[in-house]
Amino acid sequence: MMIVLLIIVALVVIGFAYTFHPRFGAKPEGKRLERMKATPTFQDGKFVNIHPTPDFGEGYNFWNVSKEFFFGNYPNKKPNASIPFVSTDLKSIDRKQDLLIWFGHSSYYFQLKGVRFLVDPVFSNNASPVAGTTKAFSGADSYGSDAIDTIDYLIITHDHYDHLDYATMVELKGKVKQVICGLGVGAHLERWGYDPSRITELYWQESATLQDVINITALPTRHFSGRSFQRNTTLWCSYMVQSDDFTLYLGGDSGYDTHFAEIGKQFPNIDLALLENGQYNVMWQYIHLLPKEFVQASIDLNAKRIFPIHNSKFSLALHTWNEPMDSLEVLGKDLLDVITPKIGEVVYLKDKTQKFNTWWKGL
Repeated sequence: MMIVLLIIVALVVIGFAYTFHPRFGAKPEGKRLERMKATPTFQDGKFVNIHPTPDFGEGYNFWNVSKEFFFGNYPNKKPNASIPFVSTDLKSIDRKQDLLIWFGHSSYYFQLKGVRFLVDPVFSNNASPVAGTTKAFSGADSYGSDAIDTIDYLIITHDHYDHLDYATMVELKGKVKQVICGLGVGAHLERWGYDPSRITELYWQESATLQDVINITALPTRHFSGRSFQRNTTLWCSYMVQSDDFTLYLGGDSGYDTHFAEIGKQFPNIDLALLENGQYNVMWQYIHLLPKEFVQASIDLNAKRIFPIHNSKFSLALHTWNEPMDSLEVLGKDLLDVITPKIGEVVYLKDKTQKFNTWWKGL
């Protein structure tokens, strides 16, 4: 018993010490914290959503959700074959082209008006603070930081590990000119060596003008944040990116709420919306979109085209890996103009005639 007790104590001490690793980031303080306190949704030391948002759906709690994760029988959470992808040389792409390239899950690159953007890159192919525990599917690990040349703006929607990856951020540090993120997230970046002058932190409805040709506005989502035991000390965002002739909505992570319709009214000409479709469950239905809610959110936004993301790279939920994509054919086929490019496939933003196949079938 003494040996077992010593082992338990040692593991607790090691685990506690590990939380001081830089990958966990840093807490906001000083002027950054004062700015956060001045916002209407920062209450009692934490950010809150527009409407009350329970951690779990009705009838569920931490214990029965954990039981399902560790002991439930949920087959086909990973594909049986490699995810198909297209090898595109990002370094040689014509900068004058308006285009987008998806890397799986919520990571993607896009160009608009000659400006280069990278969103939520996770090139370590691990969506967890513990290496090797939440690995990317084969094929979805086809791109790394070495594929990226100079980036004008790196956009971070929130600080979860499947969106803000420590290893990737360190690798990209010398390639990124400016970072745009929600309030508080800059504390992580500064700990990782990013110059504060290269970090622009926005609160919901705050905007910035980029190189005189792009306007970006931070907008609400219904989600949460946190990289350790403390939650919601940084802000979660979606973004609207606008040029003179194209409007792109970067949805981030969000459960369903009134903000989708409000955003649709505020921005009535969205050309393309990237919207989360995956890693959902009724057990945590308030922080991710269920399939029917994905369709309704798309309708609320009134976007001309929809790109479903947050799928096909990591298994972070209990549904089969391809259920999010299959659900589109059942629920939204006649209601939405959905595009489904492969990982690495070039999407020409202004080409509405471009066709994509159902690449996930048969895997």
